[in-house]
Amino acid sequence: MLALVAVVVAGALLLSGGSGADPHTPQGLPGEPPPFLGTAVVGDGGLTAAIDAYGDVVDLRVPGPAGRALIDNPAARQAAGTVPEETGIVPAVSLGGSRAQPLWTADSVEQHYRRGTNVAVTTARFGRARVRVVYAADGSRFVCLTEPSPGARIELRSHEPAATRRLHCDHSFARATIAAAERADRRWLRRARPLAVSAPRWAEAMYERSLLVLRALTDRRSGAVAAGARDGWAYVWPRDAATAVIALAAAGYRGEARRGARFLVGLDLGSAARFDGAGSPVPGRGPQGDATGWVTVAARATGLPAPRPLPWRNLPDYQEGGPGEYLGNALAKIDGTNSPIRSADGPICPTRCDSSSRRRGELDGSARRRGDGWIAEAFAGDEGLARQAGESGSGLDSAAAWAVAPFGLRSLYPLARRTMLALIRRGGRFGITPGEGWAGRDPWSAPTAWTAWSLAELAREEAGSREAATDRRIALRLLADLRRTATPAGALPERVDFRTGIPTSTTPLAWSHAFAILALRELWPG
Repeated sequence: MLALVAVVVAGALLLSGGSGADPHTPQGLPGEPPPFLGTAVVGDGGLTAAIDAYGDVVDLRVPGPAGRALIDNPAARQAAGTVPEETGIVPAVSLGGSRAQPLWTADSVEQHYRRGTNVAVTTARFGRARVRVVYAADGSRFVCLTEPSPGARIELRSHEPAATRRLHCDHSFARATIAAAERADRRWLRRARPLAVSAPRWAEAMYERSLLVLRALTDRRSGAVAAGARDGWAYVWPRDAATAVIALAAAGYRGEARRGARFLVGLDLGSAARFDGAGSPVPGRGPQGDATGWVTVAARATGLPAPRPLPWRNLPDYQEGGPGEYLGNALAKIDGTNSPIRSADGPICPTRCDSSSRRRGELDGSARRRGDGWIAEAFAGDEGLARQAGESGSGLDSAAAWAVAPFGLRSLYPLARRTMLALIRRGGRFGITPGEGWAGRDPWSAPTAWTAWSLAELAREEAGSREAATDRRIALRLLADLRRTATPAGALPERVDFRTGIPTSTTPLAWSHAFAILALRELWPG
């Protein structure tokens, strides 16, 4: 039995987290993230919903993943721990006529996707009773199906009428919509270029889930790719969206990739760091120095003309701090001195370099003159490439991996490899941080995944060498780290707690899943 209750909230909710009068985010279950932080995304590029670990609808957007928010769940309030219990749409269970309780009060919860789909299922256990809540979206239709044990009753509570009006829970309508969404997702997934038959099952599962995440977070009309289904992340960052386009193209989704690239090429990249679903700049963060490079790679991967080159110096980088001369921006520069496709300069020797010169990282004079060598001179330290030019104290930067993939700056491969291996040695069982200068110890899935991609590419290029076997082995280790960060449903969080692996930020993150696709395709090309 299902009741959908809508209540209008009077008054504004506090965001500060600094007052005893502020609400408090409910306590999550042991080993689970807090309520109201999304852990699954539902959709097919139309209406997009985020579901937390307890079956609550915590973000809802139309039209498309970077569209208007119908749920008030600010990221600042999540970080402050002041999310009230009335946020979003909350399933509550009543047993034997008792007062209904949300699923974060259950004895346990479990979440998964129905195989090959973006249909999310959350199951909770209250003693011997079990309840299940299923969500699916098919275009603009958003439905739920509840399956309580005998004697249990489920109601969906909401204080946000705009979201409530979008959710349909009629039993027969919900079942029909869920079935339609499952068919559409599986049909879409069958279009993917498969991994090699030698790929293990876990790799196939990560590949499929990553593709389905990109399906959910890519506007099926415009091609705009949102970073995540969450306040503050439901925008288009050029580098994130470009990586998704490159991954979709590599996986055989040429139409989707071309739409995404066309959207990116049409942006005013010099106006902002992020854009809404209509392509308008979002105020608050200025342009970043790697945007042109990433969008150029995406454009060339889909046969479109590249955007106009823009300056890269004295701009923020992917870590989104203050302006400066940063490694990631330098690697992504598009000003005629390097190419965003595999190196136009060729190797640093007249013919293929021998492995000893690659290990030592030697650069000959002609390589320095060709354009890549100055990056080594400006950013290289004892262990590899630092984040800021001329400042070895800024620490090694995981963006060094970009020299290999996607920018193909061959003369920098030895330094990039040295940097990657040093950061991996400093990492943990859940991956690596963005770099040595990054505040905090929590590992981030995107740097972990892009490092795996670049090491896998090095392994392919040096096939048969001792370095190739080592690089492939370490790339596989990084993918194992990613598997440990993933939720039980297979979603990759932006970052996780370095001790527990519990998600601490946006889940899933499109950027991380895109890099995972590229790494998997490099390791098991089909």
